[in-house]
Amino acid sequence: MEMKKSDEFKISHNLNIKVITLSDRASRGEYEDLSGKYILDELNNYFDKNKWNFSSEKIVIPDSSEILKSEIINLLQSKTDILFTTGGTGISPRDITIETIKPFITKEIPGIMEFIRVKYGEKIPNALLSRGISGLMEQTLVFTLPGSVKAVKDYMTEILKVLEHLVFMQYHIDVH
Repeated sequence: MEMKKSDEFKISHNLNIKVITLSDRASRGEYEDLSGKYILDELNNYFDKNKWNFSSEKIVIPDSSEILKSEIINLLQSKTDILFTTGGTGISPRDITIETIKPFITKEIPGIMEFIRVKYGEKIPNALLSRGISGLMEQTLVFTLPGSVKAVKDYMTEILKVLEHLVFMQYHIDVH
């Protein structure tokens, strides 16, 4: 029996996944980064359970546009497949994630974040204040999540429902 192209891809391609937490206080060690840890744990469980070949890494940086830009340039050069960020999606002066990442987006995928804001905003109106975006930066899928663990759990619940299909689309693998 011939192996499906999608199954072959899962085994032969090593997905390179990066999680970046943007937090001045967590980067100074004032508290533990629970949101980035949650994202990384969920991704590791998801890709392991679905038998993907992958590697993952998490870093914590301050709310700095310069440092985030440098990380983005590095991950684009290193052919990172998926980037998740947590933190910096609000409206405070230190919330710089969206402004920093948006110029790198080559294809925005607005439906995911719009759906999440509407779905969870019905119960928790503050969820509508997140400016999170998702899309492609060249060949890298990117998702910008809020910093709260509760919000991250909600976002991951929805993103994981479409993540495998997104990765296949990203690599032109027809699974329809």
